[in-house]
Amino acid sequence: MRATAIVPVKRFERAKSRLTASAASAHRPELAKAMLADVLLGLEESRLLDRIVVVSGEPDAVEIAVRAGADHLDDPDDAGHNEAAMLGIADAIERGAECVALLPGDCPLVEGFELDRELEAQAPGVAVVPDHHGDGTNGLILAPPDAITPSFGPGSRKRHHRLAKEAGFRCRVATIPSLALDLDTADDLDALRAALGIDPKRAPATSAVLAALGDDPR
Repeated sequence: MRATAIVPVKRFERAKSRLTASAASAHRPELAKAMLADVLLGLEESRLLDRIVVVSGEPDAVEIAVRAGADHLDDPDDAGHNEAAMLGIADAIERGAECVALLPGDCPLVEGFELDRELEAQAPGVAVVPDHHGDGTNGLILAPPDAITPSFGPGSRKRHHRLAKEAGFRCRVATIPSLALDLDTADDLDALRAALGIDPKRAPATSAVLAALGDDPR
């Protein structure tokens, strides 16, 4: 199933607030910029995305989207991830999209071919991409785009399943390993450094910023 990718992005000065206690704190805006660039790079490899849309009120995110050939939708209120996702969904529906993939801007390892596998398997309904903790949601595939109202946040995996059931839609788990690791904590930063230490070309912009942090990002 072909889809529109929606990538909500908060303003970079507010990004990655859980890293403020780490040595990476001063580099949070740089990390957010780099990760978004790498996410868009990974999504460009998808065969089944008709359109990639960055939803953000952050001027630098607009610039990154333009450089990547993605579209941009303004989010002047920067009210939160769910609100930004809804802006993207409304725009996708207006443009006639039959399926949307709601994807994070902080999963720089994302591989377009893995997303395509799940889009090919998608039937009408909801697909939840779990985070690496197992209880959160790193991505949603919705067909139709307004099948449910996104409710990202702690415990969202079960919540999205419940919302799909209440709306009368089938809900399944979508396995996209490259979307499992998002960057929230210093431990996540360690895991990301380890992955990119093996293959830095998977996320070149993020690799460059992490290299500038030195050996101990904490």
